[in-house]
Amino acid sequence: MDRIVIERRQFSAGLKGKNLRYLSENPGLDRPTVRVGFVLLEHFSLPAFTQALDALITANLLRPGLFATQTFGLAQGEVVSDLGLVIRPDSQLDVSQLYALDVLVVCGGYRTELNSDEAFAHVLKTAAQQGITLAGLWNGAWFLGSAGLLEGYRCAIHPEHRPALAEVSKTAHVTSEPFVIDRDRLTASSPSGAIQMALAWIKSLHDKALVEGVEDILAFEESRYRRIKPTEKISVSAPLREVLKLMDANLEEPLELEQLAVYAGRSRRQLERLFKEQLGTTPQRYYMELRITEARRLLQHTELSQVDVLVACGFVSPSHFSKCYSAYFGYRPSKEKRLVK
Repeated sequence: MDRIVIERRQFSAGLKGKNLRYLSENPGLDRPTVRVGFVLLEHFSLPAFTQALDALITANLLRPGLFATQTFGLAQGEVVSDLGLVIRPDSQLDVSQLYALDVLVVCGGYRTELNSDEAFAHVLKTAAQQGITLAGLWNGAWFLGSAGLLEGYRCAIHPEHRPALAEVSKTAHVTSEPFVIDRDRLTASSPSGAIQMALAWIKSLHDKALVEGVEDILAFEESRYRRIKPTEKISVSAPLREVLKLMDANLEEPLELEQLAVYAGRSRRQLERLFKEQLGTTPQRYYMELRITEARRLLQHTELSQVDVLVACGFVSPSHFSKCYSAYFGYRPSKEKRLVK
């Protein structure tokens, strides 16, 4: 007897990112790994460095092999961060290391001295000539500017060092923004700017769902303890947002499409068109995904029984719930991992 293969359902754009870590997908397999090197200068901002690094490592958790990272020092031995923690970089930076990199990130900090270093400037210039993307965290942009690599670029740097950068790079456009991505230059002025920069860059390389998945993990999973409404993160028009709020507030007893249309002051056809244009799916499909996503949260992070969960999420029977759950996640709800302590 031939084996019947059931194709897994794909989440629509509005909820794919939130569920990405639970899906057996790896769109990155056909893309080469992006190799990122971090230059840790003395007294570099550890929070800015780890924020950027965390975004890359978390992306790899969702889609393995997207990024490879390594750290460099300007000399042999250890580097002291701004928090006093001592880091031993993987190796000393020199021109011979550049062949193995696609991106080179200069990690500065509030107390990182702005000293010109001819050897370092030479490495940065060679990297630029080889087409390597250059980035700077905190006051890392100053070293790029000092090497003449920000001429005609917009950039971001910590407010304390904006005048210094403007002095060494006359034609650079020094902004007050938390981060700037201008062609092959990425700069951030703070730890929060560093992660925003990293996420925006990852999105430019891959897709919105991946970034939403990373954000969902790095938000320390507040949804484990309280419900985070998907509508808060989805950019849609006001009429559609009202419909999404209605759906979100009525999971236990799902509203009919006609009811949603009436409450939203739209016809059924208008409602279907809004979903298709802005979320790429149907109202019924989105509602199902919303309920399945909440069911997963409840199964993982509460002590509710499977029956209580299926009732709370508007499913008519255990068999219907199990079928829908398996269709999206590839396993029955009874196999879901309980994460409550």
